[in-house]
Amino acid sequence: MKTLNYSRQREAIYNFLLGTKKHPTAEMIYQGLQADFPKMSIATVYRNLSLLEETGRIQKIPSNGIKEHYDANVDEHPHFVCKCCDRVFDLEMDNLDFLKTLANQRVDGEIERCQLVFYGKCKGCKENDNNS
Repeated sequence: MKTLNYSRQREAIYNFLLGTKKHPTAEMIYQGLQADFPKMSIATVYRNLSLLEETGRIQKIPSNGIKEHYDANVDEHPHFVCKCCDRVFDLEMDNLDFLKTLANQRVDGEIERCQLVFYGKCKGCKENDNNS
């Protein structure tokens, strides 16, 4: 795993992610740090998110192909992505080992890690559809 030299901006980005469960996009992180780092560019945010992901400190959550979301919780846990509002939620599931067991029966190799993402409509978006 790659090691990195210390960077105040990278540490601020990481701490921003540690301090939220909202799974922000790079743009949300950029906006959230502008007061403390007015000279930081969006490119710096993207570059540091990439480095943090590469070193295993954060995970990128595939969304609807529009904007990626990020999570500082790197423990294996499933996510739900709303296809309407693009919000990301953690799904509380006690044990994913059964999925790994099932997948290992189908793969000629060894599964070391999984990322499970469900896509659909969140409660708010579903209720808006029903009220339309």
